[in-house]
Amino acid sequence: MSRINVFVNNRKLEAELNNTETAKKIYQSLPIKSEGSFWGNEIYFEIPLRLENEKPTEDIRVGDLAYWPEGCSLCIFYGKTPASTNDAPKPASPITLVGRVRGDLEGLKKIHQAKIKITKAQ
Repeated sequence: MSRINVFVNNRKLEAELNNTETAKKIYQSLPIKSEGSFWGNEIYFEIPLRLENEKPTEDIRVGDLAYWPEGCSLCIFYGKTPASTNDAPKPASPITLVGRVRGDLEGLKKIHQAKIKITKAQ
């Protein structure tokens, strides 16, 4: 697993990427800067990669980091989304899980604009 730092408006979140090919390609493309958009309690942001869904799923948890092929975007799930049917997040369409963000994500519920930067952890 590769460790990364995800900065949301200069707030540092630590994360680990899994061993999928998608995660490896994302790691190789770092650093990434982007503008975040919101969909319920999900921040998604375009990255400079156009990849296929490697292991499509809609089964996700709070803290998951995923690649969404339809938007060429990374997604951080930190609570319910408009597609949720319970307290768990649900993506708009199938995604590829690429990692997990560690730590308290509750603070993300208070922001409405997001400048994103992702770097390799030292």
